[in-house]
Amino acid sequence: MTSQAETHEKFMRAALAEARRSANEGNQGVGSVIVRDGQIVAKGRNLENTTQDPTTHAETVAIQNYSKTHGSGDLSGTVMYTTFEPCPMCCGAILTSRTPIVVMGGRPDSGASRFGDYTLERLIELTGWGDRVEVVTGVLVEDCVNVRS
Repeated sequence: MTSQAETHEKFMRAALAEARRSANEGNQGVGSVIVRDGQIVAKGRNLENTTQDPTTHAETVAIQNYSKTHGSGDLSGTVMYTTFEPCPMCCGAILTSRTPIVVMGGRPDSGASRFGDYTLERLIELTGWGDRVEVVTGVLVEDCVNVRS
């Protein structure tokens, strides 16, 4: 039987593949995958430089790809894996899409975020949705930080 840690690592490696693809295309190396019932149902990677669109972060691209493929923006029952801490914009998309679980790899060092003391968990708590979204941290952190650099 596969442990939860092994499952998280498996899907984070898929998100890392998207992050490497993003970096190879000249974008910030961040990737995301959305999983339902043990299967990847959508992928996204940062496309900001490619598209010249500051809203094309890995998480928003994955949500858009899911919506296009499944005809719905409701991600209830899914897990989002992302290689780096989602920004406030992406947090809004995660909440709006009803994504119940976010598994993330890296995050900025304390005080190093361009958003001050921001953390995904803090913003989710401020919205009053803390009981609706579970955040799992610490999955392949070093790999996720290195691919973003």
